[in-house]
Amino acid sequence: MGDLSSVLSHQMFRALGDPTRIRLVDLLAERCRACSVSELADCLDVDLSVVSRHLALLRAAGVLRAAKQGRTVLYEIQFDALAESLRGIADALERARDDFVSSAPCTPSTDTDSEKGTAP
Repeated sequence: MGDLSSVLSHQMFRALGDPTRIRLVDLLAERCRACSVSELADCLDVDLSVVSRHLALLRAAGVLRAAKQGRTVLYEIQFDALAESLRGIADALERARDDFVSSAPCTPSTDTDSEKGTAP
């Protein structure tokens, strides 16, 4: 499973594990353009500061990128990076599944210490 652990990002899963953050990503995808915090907050029943914190977490996880335009920060999905991460996870899972299917079934240990009831 070492292959899988190299592509799994707890930060990305944490970022995408919240319904509000998923909704923010969905809003950005629907709009097909970069949006400001206030634009996104107008679509949600959440305070502007909360939306800003959610966007910062998504950005730190590599899901979004931010670009400053004057005094406004615009957020957009990092489509290529996100797709590459998810594709890497899918590929690693398929390899792990193939390894699992092709491996011999586990057999009970014949360790003499375990038979004697002593700890290894």
